[in-house]
Amino acid sequence: MEARMVWAKATRRLVLGLAITGLACLPDARVVIAQEVRPVLVFAAASLQTALNAIGAEWQKETGRRVSFSFAASSALARQIEQGAPADIFASADLEWMDWVQQRALIKPATRTTLLANSLVLIAAKDDPVQLVIAPGFALAAAIGSSRLATGDPRAVPVGRYAQSALTALGVWDAVSPRIAGADNVRSALALVARGEARFGIVYATDAKVEPRVRVVGTFPAGSHPAVAYPFALTASSSYPDATAFLAYLRSPAASRIFEAEGFTLVR
Repeated sequence: MEARMVWAKATRRLVLGLAITGLACLPDARVVIAQEVRPVLVFAAASLQTALNAIGAEWQKETGRRVSFSFAASSALARQIEQGAPADIFASADLEWMDWVQQRALIKPATRTTLLANSLVLIAAKDDPVQLVIAPGFALAAAIGSSRLATGDPRAVPVGRYAQSALTALGVWDAVSPRIAGADNVRSALALVARGEARFGIVYATDAKVEPRVRVVGTFPAGSHPAVAYPFALTASSSYPDATAFLAYLRSPAASRIFEAEGFTLVR
């Protein structure tokens, strides 16, 4: 009896020892598993927020895989990627910032694709009765008066660059530039108008669509500014298969329907 108890205790010690030895190997296994099931991380221009959140939810529902987003100005995101931020996909609101990261070998050029286009619009508060026809020399400065014109910071934020190009082409930039409220991204500019802190704003048509407190006063002629284009690409540091799968999904019929419903134009 006593011998049997000694044998049982020894067996338990042996099993426990083997279990502990096995557990010592688990951290590496857990790291591998975590890497395989982590969300795809997408750095995307702020104007894509509504559409991409909906597409990400649809992708998760269809595939069981996850995606997370970091939304900001394309310029800010590009610099974060340069500093080593662990993004899998970069989606810019203009070609210049995608060119910037490509020149620094921060994306995989073969994966670069321009998926979407947008329009540039002048907005005001929904209850503001102002009427303006966007044309060369139009009286925007007089309409702004002592208030402000909100848009992205023209020195870096794509929507601000487009706005400066359009206003310059129409011959009114010099008159309105002192009244510019340069925001850090297009959604911040939209919010300034929605809250009544700026009488006018220049944003994308898709942003005006999602904010019920503003209305579109007019659309800038396409020829007055560079085309509003959205290139997407895998980052050079990403080797995650789910990132490749999600980038491909952005061209799927389901994603296309969401983009179009939000007001984007698909680039075929």
